[in-house]
Amino acid sequence: MQASCVEVNVYHCSAAISACEKGGQWQLALSLLSRMPEVRVVPNEITCNAAISACEKCGQWQLALSLLSQMPEARVEPNEITCNAAISACEKGGQWQLALNLLRLMPEARVVPDKITYSAAISACEKGGQWQLALNLLSLMPKARVVPDKINYNAAISACEKGGQWQLALNLLSLMPEARVEPNEITYSAAISAFEKGGQWQLALSLLSLMPEAKVVPNEITYNAAISACEKGGQWQLALILLSLMPEARVVPNKITYSAAISACEKGGQWQLALSLLSLMPDARVVPNKITYNAAISACEKGGQWQLALNLLSLMPEARVVPNEITYSAAISACEKGGQWQPALNLLSLMPEARVVPNEFTYNAAISACEKGDQWQLALNLLSLMPEARVVPDTFSYNAAISACEKGDQWQLALNLLSLMPEARVVPNEFTYNAAISACSKGGQWELALDLLGLMAQYEVVRNQVAYNAVLDAVFDKRQGCALFNEALSLGMYPRLLEEGESSLELHELSCGAAVLAVRWWLAEVVPRLLMAGTARPARLNIITGWGKSRKEWSTSDIRAAVIQLLDQLQLKSWIDDTNQGLVIIDARQLESSALRPLFPPSGFI
Repeated sequence: MQASCVEVNVYHCSAAISACEKGGQWQLALSLLSRMPEVRVVPNEITCNAAISACEKCGQWQLALSLLSQMPEARVEPNEITCNAAISACEKGGQWQLALNLLRLMPEARVVPDKITYSAAISACEKGGQWQLALNLLSLMPKARVVPDKINYNAAISACEKGGQWQLALNLLSLMPEARVEPNEITYSAAISAFEKGGQWQLALSLLSLMPEAKVVPNEITYNAAISACEKGGQWQLALILLSLMPEARVVPNKITYSAAISACEKGGQWQLALSLLSLMPDARVVPNKITYNAAISACEKGGQWQLALNLLSLMPEARVVPNEITYSAAISACEKGGQWQPALNLLSLMPEARVVPNEFTYNAAISACEKGDQWQLALNLLSLMPEARVVPDTFSYNAAISACEKGDQWQLALNLLSLMPEARVVPNEFTYNAAISACSKGGQWELALDLLGLMAQYEVVRNQVAYNAVLDAVFDKRQGCALFNEALSLGMYPRLLEEGESSLELHELSCGAAVLAVRWWLAEVVPRLLMAGTARPARLNIITGWGKSRKEWSTSDIRAAVIQLLDQLQLKSWIDDTNQGLVIIDARQLESSALRPLFPPSGFI
């Protein structure tokens, strides 16, 4: 311009800086501002506002604040546009404290905040997880004679959403008609998302259904939030229905939509549907990302489809999707559930090459795979490697390792691990003690098993059926057996024993040792009541054992065989029912109460 003898003035500079601001060229904007003194042009508030706004749009909050602080020196008075741009820069940079400080200083600078000011400040609080401050700002607007609009309400509802305050989000939405503010799709999306985060899938769907009546058209964000609400609420069918309705509503599903729907199928144990959705994505011109693959692999893991999980993992490089620690953890867990400890360890060994750092979930899944594969040495080796890999073992890590030792008949190692937990600042839980007690029981260390049960009470760890079953396996033929069984009964450990009536004994929840004591207790304490004079004497008694090794917790025990052996020792006539192999029948016609009562002595067996 100077070459053409046109004098550059402040209007030219302001227009050029504003053009840079709109084009996202903050460096050029600042360069032009810095060169203005060279051409003897004094910046004004329009010039400074454009430069600050350029910094704001590009996330340069430090530079925006620096420019604002230099304005008094340049004798340029900030106005509401200046302050709004600076507060918005702080909002985009996650600096909610600075945004609020600027808002607080505006009256001192004789600048009146407007709707845009409050929107930026509320949004800054929203991004910073400060829902209380966001609501406080909204409540202050009428006093400042600023009427809130939908942007203010949307920011406040979004703040409640991020803060997990779905009730407050709903309340704000209900107040909008009274304030003569019409909700839009952003309002509804934020409120539905608040319900999603709060586990309120019914409210989310109810709000979605009200949108047509309010003449608000749902968009992909609205549907994504509603589908995600169904996913979190375990409503996979509803999630799929919403997905199917999107084309009719002229809303195009995206990666987030499919990821939420696949995750809903995963949580609902519908691995086939999860894989079907993944396969449909290319036809819908939606490219799967790692979240989509992770959800699909996790669905295969929950469905016991370890081969399919590994196949999906192998397809990711071809799809140009980089696996992360969640991907590997899910795949290793799939191998663990499928009893495939070798592939699990192979995946763990491949992670450094793929530049993926294992976390505690990865190691836990691998240790658990070794435990299920009876590889106690490998399980302990993995546990010992965790500190070196800067991964802190947790309760699950120790539980899996102790359980591996239990399965491998290594009771000493199991107890050693239990003793190391306090030093590692890991608190044992009922599963830890159950595994350790079971290890001692299998190793014939009944005194140690009893001590551990006592420690559970001392440390206020819940003593459950599994713990008592394990200890009773160790002491069923010892003096302490009867007293411990009575203790278990008094604590309600075996509520189903007499659910079929006093003439039947239900043993499905018991271990072998517990079952033997239960039969003795029943014969000594319950059956004599049935044999009393004046009552209808039963011809037969039933013991429901289940068929052999059908129990999940006690899969290595044969309850029926233990019961029959006991009855043979007691010389009681019994047989297995012809139509039900899990039912043992005792001939009750020759039974005498006097012979039965000594079978369960209160002081125990001598």
